[in-house]
Amino acid sequence: MPNFTREQLQKITTDIFEAGGVPSNEAAIIAELLVASNLAGHDSHGVIRIPQYMGLIASGLIQPGAPLETEHESLSYALYNGNWGFGHVIAQKAMSFAIEKSQLNGISAISIYNCNHIGRIGSYPMMAAEAGMVGITMVNAGGTALYVAPFGGRDGRLATNPIAIATPTRSGQPILLDITSSVVAQGKIRVAVNRGESVPLGWLINSAGEPTSNPQDLMASPPGALLSLGGIAGHKGYALGLMIDILGGALSGAGCSGSGNTRLQNGVLMIVLDIAKFRPLDDFYNHVDGLVAHVKAAPTAPGFDEILIPGEIEARQTEHRLREGIPIDDETWRQIQETAGEVGIPELEF
Repeated sequence: MPNFTREQLQKITTDIFEAGGVPSNEAAIIAELLVASNLAGHDSHGVIRIPQYMGLIASGLIQPGAPLETEHESLSYALYNGNWGFGHVIAQKAMSFAIEKSQLNGISAISIYNCNHIGRIGSYPMMAAEAGMVGITMVNAGGTALYVAPFGGRDGRLATNPIAIATPTRSGQPILLDITSSVVAQGKIRVAVNRGESVPLGWLINSAGEPTSNPQDLMASPPGALLSLGGIAGHKGYALGLMIDILGGALSGAGCSGSGNTRLQNGVLMIVLDIAKFRPLDDFYNHVDGLVAHVKAAPTAPGFDEILIPGEIEARQTEHRLREGIPIDDETWRQIQETAGEVGIPELEF
């Protein structure tokens, strides 16, 4: 299993995308965000996606360099048409605009359609948190990627429909909620397949609706399905996923699950709140610091050493991988090398 520094992996990723016809500025953005996902331990949204994205470019389903087009706009909201450009590039631009609008008006909302996969959605509300604001991002899959069974069902009817919320803290390390409304992201099944590993019971059911630990069951014919977040209370994750489908797909016009759409996209909703417009930032930090201290002071249950705050594991993993390197499983690395060869890079240097 090869191990890479952040700089090595970003260069490899940038070189492949540039060789595939992606403008240099866009290739750099995509590489930075993919590698940031690997750094945080979210390998499901990292460089494992290179072959997928390059395939989408080759088939014309991603249009590198496509303009972000404003369809409706006011001082506090906008609807953007991504024109089938790279989701990472579109989403980063859109969040920047959302931050600017919120700085003027205290709150902003951005909706996007015709936007390809934006990757790990936690990256975008983190931009708002780093600007001293609250950021919220949620996406659906525009009616495609129907991997998740509704509560009580046994076949895929919804996408994983994630939501991310980030708030700033006085320490500078934002609190980040970044979850799918399913038990797990579909990309984590892909990682398990590449590593030849089984998955925990409770993630998947097979086509007969039976619990399974075989990740291949999700891609079988007929396919199995991911379960909604919540276990015996999976009706809560299902309801959350349904609402995200509406807010991501119906509001933007990208389409909801069951629409019959076949072209992968993310229907995106971004909301930004400028804390300082509501109350002094220091006062907000006092409340947040007090809450974190209160929660972390709880006695730990058997099997636990400490209470963690959302985003804390990813922050620690980032520190670890910056120091020790980013491991890439052999099958993923083989696929990346193969993709590089297809765009004329005979040997990857690192």
